Amino acid sequence: MNRPVFLVPGWKNSGPGHWQSLWEAQVPDARRVEMPNWDFPRRHEWVEALDDALALHLRFDGAPPVLVGHSVGCLAIVHWAFTHQRPVHGALLVAPSDVERAEAPEELNDFAPIPRGVLPFPAQVVVAADDPFLDSDRARAFADSWRARFTLLERGGHLNAASGFGPWPKGEALLKELMR
Repeated sequence: MNRPVFLVPGWKNSGPGHWQSLWEAQVPDARRVEMPNWDFPRRHEWVEALDDALALHLRFDGAPPVLVGHSVGCLAIVHWAFTHQRPVHGALLVAPSDVERAEAPEELNDFAPIPRGVLPFPAQVVVAADDPFLDSDRARAFADSWRARFTLLERGGHLNAASGFGPWPKGEALLKELMR
């Protein structure tokens, strides 16, 4: 069954070579959630943009989507999950950014604190052991608190285009698994 896929990029959006942009072009019924300001994200605005996109979709389609977040987009999804209630089939949370770390960019401070608690839908967190923006132990702790499955890749950096992740077959396999 094809399920709608809502792509939620992180800070500064996902460029044309990023796996999210490739999925938007290749995955049936995939769409990017447009945020009000990619360069200066505000948690409330991003959460509301996600909720508006979901409300519009569910009003006309009704099929609960799969959410696919990257970096701060993951945090928008998690904040949304603890403040709104709409049906979601599941979420793939790729390389969540640790905005609580001391060296986190000031532009991302509004996404702290990172919510802890059980997500109301199945989720999977995917991170690389060498991600410069999230320690793998913290990533596992986030996944545990969210009751999400956890996948740790040995290498991959921030799992973005700069780290060599344009096409990402492993990610596509994880998405297909979550869509079942």
